[in-house]
Amino acid sequence: MKTRARFWSAGQPNLVTMTLIAINVAVFVGALIWTGDASSLTGEATNVHLRLGLSKDILAQTIVWQGDNGELFITQPDGWYRLVTSGFIHFGLLHIAFNMYFLYVLGPMLEPALGRMRFLLLYMASLLGGSLGVILLDGGGITGGASGAIFGLLAGASVGLWRRGINPLTSGIGTTLILNLFITFAVPGISIGGHLGGAIAGSVCAMVMLAPRHQSFPKWATYATPIAVGVGSVIASVALVIA
Repeated sequence: MKTRARFWSAGQPNLVTMTLIAINVAVFVGALIWTGDASSLTGEATNVHLRLGLSKDILAQTIVWQGDNGELFITQPDGWYRLVTSGFIHFGLLHIAFNMYFLYVLGPMLEPALGRMRFLLLYMASLLGGSLGVILLDGGGITGGASGAIFGLLAGASVGLWRRGINPLTSGIGTTLILNLFITFAVPGISIGGHLGGAIAGSVCAMVMLAPRHQSFPKWATYATPIAVGVGSVIASVALVIA
């Protein structure tokens, strides 16, 4: 059984990617079942979004929310878990469909090149960088979604191409990143801070993690960099809210 498990694991080059997709979809479906509110399919906020979503205000103070049916819901400050959980909730089918599509495309490009652990570290560092961006730049509305992490992967892949002497704009990766940044600023209701924060975090990580062989960093640095970016994002987020 141990040998079978080892060979099965070796034959799954995108195991982390598919696991992340499964977790995001499971949270979306679970929230729909738990609330029994079909309106969440079209992007309306539910109690799940209030429990797990992120904003600077919701971390800083007690807020009383009132739903359309008059029901009151109270959120308490210092829910730092939201820095992570907000990256796994989505507002509607289109939201999760677009994010999971990009993860499905980008994962097989980056996970085999980085390895499972470093790919996961890059994803989480980008997610936490996106959370810092939300606190730094966005207003008081609830935000959520894997977009920060996805932008981190997009930006990271673009930096990786550039570090290897390839113009990212000549590839679909660079063009997609620019297009999505344009949409971020052009379409109202999109988390500018989350997208920019994730992109910056992913870019910083990729400078070390996706460096070409002749300019490579020590192996420990490819693990330490995303950990430092993630931890630094959490510390900065807490400091901004407390301040």
